[in-house]
Amino acid sequence: MRNLELEQLETAWAGKTCLCFDSMESTQNYGKELGKKEPVHGTLILAEEQTAGRGRRGRSWQSEKGANIAMSLCLEPKLRTEHAAGLTLVMALAVAEGIKKVTGREPQIKWPNDIVLNGRKICGILTEMCFKDGGYIVVIGVGINVNNTGFPEDIKGTASSLKLETGAEISREALIASVMECFENYYEIYEQTEDLALLKEQYESMLANKNREVNVLDPKEPYKGTAKGINSAGNLIVVCEDGTEKEVYSGEVSVRGIYGYV
Repeated sequence: MRNLELEQLETAWAGKTCLCFDSMESTQNYGKELGKKEPVHGTLILAEEQTAGRGRRGRSWQSEKGANIAMSLCLEPKLRTEHAAGLTLVMALAVAEGIKKVTGREPQIKWPNDIVLNGRKICGILTEMCFKDGGYIVVIGVGINVNNTGFPEDIKGTASSLKLETGAEISREALIASVMECFENYYEIYEQTEDLALLKEQYESMLANKNREVNVLDPKEPYKGTAKGINSAGNLIVVCEDGTEKEVYSGEVSVRGIYGYV
């Protein structure tokens, strides 16, 4: 482990403490354990290689050494615990905006936590919470495919990297700094209302699902409809084929034309 100073970073607290590892199993697990022992608000955990990373629903997320970004940001929010889940969307917005500033491209957010470029996934986000004496911590894991050029057979049809999509080598340090700066700004806006009311318009401007046909894989009864955007709680608003309106709180949502749903 080494302390890393991101020279391009211009934040007050997000990423100011940055711990970088050559290789580790999971930045998420390390962040949660560290947060139980000491103050960690704004601490960023980076790994050049991650061997046992996780995505949503326990899916594995491995990071090619030296090519991608595998990081976890530790927070000690003053938010009510029921509002902490919205930080996933805040980070998604920050990653999309950060990528846009560095590459000049227009990434989209596939609700709630994937970033896509040209219809292919380039980033996944995982938010976890655990309690500690006197409060709780939130650890937001971010995995960005930056400069890798190959993918396993099972995902190469849906995943890509910034290098493949832009044709250029991307500075990981510049991208990390950009994402942290955007996140700090959006986090402080989110704190004001403890919801996405002040960020809703900007989030929806990048929302891949908006006004698109979606397939909601509800475990009780899957259904199709048209996504109209999000509400202030961050739930996806879907108008079903029969005209009724539903709020999607969690679960899988496939968007027509993205990830093979046609």
